[in-house]
Amino acid sequence: MKAQSAPLLLTTAYFPPLQYFALILNYPSVYIEKHENYSKQSYRNRCCILSANGILPLIIPVKRFRGKKTPISDVKPDNSYRWQRLHLISIESAYRSAPFYEYYFDHIRPFFEKKYNFLLDMNCEILDKLLSVLNMPSKWQFTSSFRNELPPEIIDMRDRIHPKPAKQDNNTFKHKEYIQVFSDRHGFRENLSILDLLFNTGPDAIDYLLTGTS
Repeated sequence: MKAQSAPLLLTTAYFPPLQYFALILNYPSVYIEKHENYSKQSYRNRCCILSANGILPLIIPVKRFRGKKTPISDVKPDNSYRWQRLHLISIESAYRSAPFYEYYFDHIRPFFEKKYNFLLDMNCEILDKLLSVLNMPSKWQFTSSFRNELPPEIIDMRDRIHPKPAKQDNNTFKHKEYIQVFSDRHGFRENLSILDLLFNTGPDAIDYLLTGTS
């Protein structure tokens, strides 16, 4: 994909998948939707890693208020569950034998030790750290209001990067293979969390994202 001049619109995401970062890399102007209602079973509160038993979703339990529709900015992680400890153990188990695990693990450990009041705040801190680790500029900003209908020049990917295959847009990223820890058991698994790419390819991650775009 050549660098695009149009603005890109994304949802917030928890340790987002590769496609998410490939898109950020190729758009000079990136907006994160701050004024939508929370949508469950999405990357907003989950990521997918490759474990010894196959793809493992890491899901943040959340508290929601105001009935069925809750603004994303009001969604809180439910810290009455030990989800941070469980996610950390799962990541350690899945990637401790990956070639770049030791180098990158200390960058992400603090996110599993700090208690966050709001999901959006946590996701944004994670995004900034990941962009820094990838040597990508932090060029995103929040939307100022929610707009259902958008001008054609805005690339709306809010619900087109999704864990459900039926909702996933596969036209913006070519999933080239790289060596994964458990690919000998499960074959190559595409578009996992950026953690999978970092732990397995290290500083080559940025080149993978560049060459994987279409």
